[in-house]
Amino acid sequence: MIISKDTVVTLHYKVLDTQGKLLEASPEPMAYLHGGYGNTLPKIEAALEGREPGYQVRLNLQPEDAFGLRDESLVRTIPRSEFPPGVKVGGQLQGRSDDGHEQSFRVVKIKGPVVHLDGNHPHAGKALCFALQVVDVQPASAEEVAHGHAHGAHGHHH
Repeated sequence: MIISKDTVVTLHYKVLDTQGKLLEASPEPMAYLHGGYGNTLPKIEAALEGREPGYQVRLNLQPEDAFGLRDESLVRTIPRSEFPPGVKVGGQLQGRSDDGHEQSFRVVKIKGPVVHLDGNHPHAGKALCFALQVVDVQPASAEEVAHGHAHGAHGHHH
């Protein structure tokens, strides 16, 4: 089966920086619903459209085509006293951006009485290489299309 709208694509991926350093990799195959549902980056979808299981590709993406440019308005410092005990670097917190939208923030540093938060994706502002290998392509179920994401072993669980 070829990759087209409303197919569930299962793949292995690696994300590398421009020097070839591995930044992240899928420990197991991951599945996404193909066809403009926002489940992967648009340039990745475009590169996989019409392909079959076994297809491999390396895509070099600029920041605006990957995880976006850094937005310094999403960097915050908050008094440590406003956090519960046990706050740690690497932790995720929910908060609000300047425009009032729900936003995830990572704890990037704790220095004395101050906690430094960053709402940017960890790879924002970076040119990246994505190494992709298509493992499987299946037709999506009506439920997956209705929910807008893949279910099953390597997809979303409810």
